[in-house]
Amino acid sequence: MSLELPEYFFRVRDNGAFVFRVDSDNRQRRIEMDQIAVVNIRNGEVKPNGERTLDEHDMAAITEWMEERRATLAYREIDDILRTVDHLNQTAHWVQTKATEEQIDAILNPLLLSMHDLRQVLVRKRTDRIMREREANEPE
Repeated sequence: MSLELPEYFFRVRDNGAFVFRVDSDNRQRRIEMDQIAVVNIRNGEVKPNGERTLDEHDMAAITEWMEERRATLAYREIDDILRTVDHLNQTAHWVQTKATEEQIDAILNPLLLSMHDLRQVLVRKRTDRIMREREANEPE
């Protein structure tokens, strides 16, 4: 574990983070965190805290964090979907091998409707993509 603290701390929240500058180089050797900005990851907005102005170093650190955060969230989104595929496979196995009639009745309608909705969305998206590709490849 590194004894050196990072220069910035990002307290993650919905759609972004609060940005703090970390300071432990004071007489009491206490860790002080001074909020310098609020970041909105969706629209890229960076609001300095209070009357503060952010320098190039602050903005570079914030921009780097935003890029890393977007990559992390994109990875997690796909990972969550792949986990859903695993859960569906496990559910099928559970229904086939262990589920009682009462358990099946409890999950049947919500699961079937969710699966039907997902299938409709997937088919529509695939069809739209195929149609766009055909239109793009048609000679004029």
